[in-house]
Amino acid sequence: STPNCYVQRSGYTGEDGFEISIPSAGVEQIVQQLLKNEDVKPCGLGARDSLRLESGLCLYGHDLDEDTTPKQANLLWTISKRRSEEGGFIGSDIILAEIPGKISDLPKRRVGLFIEGTPAREGATIHNPETEQQIGVITSGTLSPVLKKPIAMGYVKPPFHKIDSKVTVNVRGKLRSAVITKTPFVPTKYKL
Repeated sequence: STPNCYVQRSGYTGEDGFEISIPSAGVEQIVQQLLKNEDVKPCGLGARDSLRLESGLCLYGHDLDEDTTPKQANLLWTISKRRSEEGGFIGSDIILAEIPGKISDLPKRRVGLFIEGTPAREGATIHNPETEQQIGVITSGTLSPVLKKPIAMGYVKPPFHKIDSKVTVNVRGKLRSAVITKTPFVPTKYKL
């Protein structure tokens, strides 16, 4: 047995599963034991990333950073009622002042996108289809294994954040048609 393992019913994939924190000296032993179960299959970073993107979950350093507020990221649900009333947390002066304002006043808003053709990757630019002016940027993108089509998350300037807004995305030098959609892209199976 390996001491000091932690099993938690949280996850980063949007699936209803478990994460196990294991001291490095015991990883091989635990993995070998788990793989004896025919229902357990190993997977890599790409699988985890496509699952979290299909579930509309943000990755810090990509979809979130210290300059992005919960309202801009469409994550106000993460602020408890007590915190929103009392404040007192890092950044609360900026975050709480922004909450009652209009989305149209935000500099950016996180959105989901369906993109025609090739998947867009982080850093691909989002454009107004009429003027070709840049209105945002892709923060995460992949080919959805479940939906069998390219999906992405990114930030756009309002009013382009509205569901069903038509935009274009520069994918490797070619402007591709895209539409703003709600997230999660695939219904989630986790419990809050």
